[in-house]
Amino acid sequence: MKVDDLKGILSLHAKWLAGEPGGARADMTNADLSDADLRLENLTRAKLSGAMMIGADLNGANLTNADLNGANLTFANLSGAKLIRAMLIKATLIKA
Repeated sequence: MKVDDLKGILSLHAKWLAGEPGGARADMTNADLSDADLRLENLTRAKLSGAMMIGADLNGANLTNADLNGANLTFANLSGAKLIRAMLIKATLIKA
């Protein structure tokens, strides 16, 4: 996924979380987010099922209630990430 596309999705997601008009829940189902910089992002309730997140930096990210079913988080940095009630069925977390 291109950086500009990702920034747009994250911006709309922030509006959606805040209940602002024009917001939209982040849906990155099956997206390639390998090596993406998602540090400190609020991805609460984001749809990330099947996403390729190999080597992604999720340091301090909020993934509360996020759908990460089947996501590949191999080598992802999850230091300080909030994974409260995150769905991780069949997710790959090798060396994450």
